[in-house]
Amino acid sequence: LKRKLQPPHESPPVKRKRKLSINTFRKGATAADRREERYSSQKPVPKKQLTDNQNESQKNKPFIKTSSLFKNNPDIPEIQRKEVQQVQENVFTTDSFSQLDLHPHLISTINTVLNMCSMTSVQKQTIPVLLQGRDALVRSQTGSGKTLAYGIPLVQSLQGMESKIQRSDGPYALVLVPTRELALQSFDTIQKLLKPFTWIVPGVLMGGEKRKSEKARLRKGINILISTPGRLVDHIKSTECIHFRRTQWLIIDEADRILDLGFEKDVAVILNALNAERETRQNVLLSATLTEGVTRLADISLNDPVSISIADELQKVPEPASQTNREASSSSNCMEQENFAVPETLQQYVMMVPSKLRLVTLAAFILQKCKFEKRHKMIIFFSSCEQVEFYHELLVKVLSGGSESEQPGRSSLSSVSLQFLRLHGDMEQEERTEVFQEFLKSKTGILLCTDVAARGLDLPQVTWIVQYNAPASPAEYIHRIGRTARIGCRGSSLLVLAPSEAEYVSLLASHKINVSELKMEKVLASLMKDDRFKLHRPRRKKSCGENPQEVQERATVLQTKFENHVHSSEGTVRWAKKALQSFLCAYTAYPRNLKHIFHIKSLHLGHVAKSFGLRDAPQNLTALPTAGSKKKTKPGPKRSELLKKTHGKRRLAEILCSEYSSGMDTAGAKVKKKRKKQRKAGNQQIP
Repeated sequence: LKRKLQPPHESPPVKRKRKLSINTFRKGATAADRREERYSSQKPVPKKQLTDNQNESQKNKPFIKTSSLFKNNPDIPEIQRKEVQQVQENVFTTDSFSQLDLHPHLISTINTVLNMCSMTSVQKQTIPVLLQGRDALVRSQTGSGKTLAYGIPLVQSLQGMESKIQRSDGPYALVLVPTRELALQSFDTIQKLLKPFTWIVPGVLMGGEKRKSEKARLRKGINILISTPGRLVDHIKSTECIHFRRTQWLIIDEADRILDLGFEKDVAVILNALNAERETRQNVLLSATLTEGVTRLADISLNDPVSISIADELQKVPEPASQTNREASSSSNCMEQENFAVPETLQQYVMMVPSKLRLVTLAAFILQKCKFEKRHKMIIFFSSCEQVEFYHELLVKVLSGGSESEQPGRSSLSSVSLQFLRLHGDMEQEERTEVFQEFLKSKTGILLCTDVAARGLDLPQVTWIVQYNAPASPAEYIHRIGRTARIGCRGSSLLVLAPSEAEYVSLLASHKINVSELKMEKVLASLMKDDRFKLHRPRRKKSCGENPQEVQERATVLQTKFENHVHSSEGTVRWAKKALQSFLCAYTAYPRNLKHIFHIKSLHLGHVAKSFGLRDAPQNLTALPTAGSKKKTKPGPKRSELLKKTHGKRRLAEILCSEYSSGMDTAGAKVKKKRKKQRKAGNQQIP
């Protein structure tokens, strides 16, 4: 009403902002009036009050101090593989043990105690040959029943001897196995077979046990002696009461692994000790893979053997090994030509994961299989003892949110009845045995281990094998996955590879090993089922289905939890660096024919460090010890000595000074070298 009348030719007046008044909120005010009043009435907030409000809001959000896991990652290549026809073995046959000429009590024990009625293929072909007294070279897939293939004819021949065996007679049979766990398992199987024949005494010798108690058992007498090569050689040299005058059987189980572990000289010592006291005996070599070393050992130890290879479709009937050994030796010289038998009930997968995402992907896979799906029993293989110790502690603390239980190597998730166990060569023997027996009896659980558990162990109800670090050969791959899908049971395996290692799939295909791809995104999506990793944001709508952005956020929250635990103390940071160093040393130890796939320069040290919960690439790896965490070590060795001990032909210095080792300062090292040279030159000039 108070507007002044203006002539029509003049421009309209400038519109002024309305002042805040109580009339704005009257009943007749429009929504536009109120919105304009609200925005115009905002006053500047003091800085102190603003920072206080921000701090309060950040307290409610999880603290994320980590670089993005999903940026600057290498592209995941498409796996170029051909569908190959895998070599299959028929595990079971329709023939029963009653068709063999065995003692009735032995047949009854097999049926009732071992719960086996029909023979496997390897047992059907091997048992008649060994009952005839022939030497044999047996090659069959893992989990096909090779222990009973030699155990049944061994017990049958010993119980049927004319003069009844006495305990004081000493060993009539010697069984060599590569690892302590396999020695315990073989001893348990032989003990069950001997249940009706109480006068035959089995015994086991292995490292880590007290020599004094073993010598006492040897003095009393052991008729079937099961031992690891190193401990047996120790007793041959130091124990007077051990003798092989009546030894009629020599059985070398997992012969290729015995040679791989460096026991070739020990086997030679044992053969010389046997030949010195008794030349005639029955010899058996068993393995899932046939290598050049095994054929060489067969030439030395076997006498006119029968070669039994179940995987060979053409070899329907066992034939003398003189011809097949030549073929095997020529093919084993070029390992690329050797094909491996895989159980038909085994599903094999491969997953391409960038280095930064390896840790969260492994954790998501464990949660998916062992928490959200039906109960699973899982074995995860690592390349070093330090990694097993580190990842066991890290997964226990973060995934369970609690501390370990009092029992060694064990902890349980609070939300799920689940066990985390560890097994490696640096553990004390008593603890190794306890963990092995516990995992053997449990229906669920996760075993983190090295290749010490990759050979011969029959661990029932194992449903998943995860190879977190790729094996050094296709033969080792076969032995690892052989811990599942045993004796006709179903199982699955997962091989985790970096994008730079994709060619390994083609290598497996050349050995008739067919793997299917499992997408990393599908595994990470399982984090949507766990609200512990939810990023709480105000005014956020509930996500419907699997939102890729939210999956990435949850993976980042999980990675942050890992990093916060690692950086919670200097000790855990040092532990993570030591585990990283052991991984790098193992990575340089891949054989030369795989260097084009597993080359140290293809790794980004900063990205690899993220998979160990480290926020940055460490700068002082060479100053860290690489021994077991629980063993007391001497003062740290000099740099020159440490470099000599590294595996592979590449020195550790070249690893750490590569262009991918971000954060490494090599300039200082060059300056120090120049100063040392100048000092040496100066000392030489002084008379």
